[in-house]
Amino acid sequence: MIEDANSPVPLDDQLCYAIYSAGIAVQRVYKPLLDELGLTYPQYLVLNVLWREDALTVGGIAEKLALESSTLTPLLKRLEAAGFVRRTRNPDNERQVVVALTDLGRALKKRAGCLGDALLAASGQSAARLGALNQDVRGLRDAIYAHIGDWKAPA
Repeated sequence: MIEDANSPVPLDDQLCYAIYSAGIAVQRVYKPLLDELGLTYPQYLVLNVLWREDALTVGGIAEKLALESSTLTPLLKRLEAAGFVRRTRNPDNERQVVVALTDLGRALKKRAGCLGDALLAASGQSAARLGALNQDVRGLRDAIYAHIGDWKAPA
């Protein structure tokens, strides 16, 4: 059978699909562990940002995750209801909401360390190999965003 030159490349040959489906696979490995922690994957990402740099504005968190602030609001409300974060108005700019970890949110950091171990075990890869793959994918991401000018990778 002759393929039309305008036909899309088969999914298995598309890098975007490989990255997308690998992301889903990683989230499936993480899910039982996140369930034990009482977190969803997007909540885990927000906490990771705050574990690195606490007391950020909603816009600051959104920027680091390449998300819209409005996407984060319901997620942050659930994290606050669970006692992991506290949201307050910025006294210097009342339009900004600052999100800070609570003691409970900080304590969760140690318990969340098991996710990396689970990924290592499930992947069958070495830590060095996964680290190199991470660098490659981040490099690709950064190059694409530099081209489209939509986002700046966190330092």
